[in-house]
Amino acid sequence: MIYFIIGGAGAAGALLRYAIGLLLPWEPDRFPAATLTANVIGCFLLAGLLTYLLDHPSVHPYWKSGLGTGFIGSFTTFSTFSVETVRMAQTHHAGMAAVYVLVSIWAGLGAAGLGHVAAKRGRGDRVLS
Repeated sequence: MIYFIIGGAGAAGALLRYAIGLLLPWEPDRFPAATLTANVIGCFLLAGLLTYLLDHPSVHPYWKSGLGTGFIGSFTTFSTFSVETVRMAQTHHAGMAAVYVLVSIWAGLGAAGLGHVAAKRGRGDRVLS
């Protein structure tokens, strides 16, 4: 059963990622906004999910695996980020590639922090004590 849940959630995440790619198409001479968008949203969602799950250990493993591994795992894409970065550098856009790497790291970390805060605040918890 878990395989179907992960697969179904993974299909949904992949379709959403594909839709973002259609809305924000990429060429090596353009900034890869679709991948950045998906990865930053994924960082926010995964951090929020993990924060929530740590506070709710009774959540069924199917939900954990379905949302984390399935949906968010298929929605985000480190491999595409890597290939786009290399491709930009190979097509004489090394500066844009460097900016992409830095923005991806900082935006991803920031989104993860915000996801954690959002999950904690959603419960009414104090975030910093």
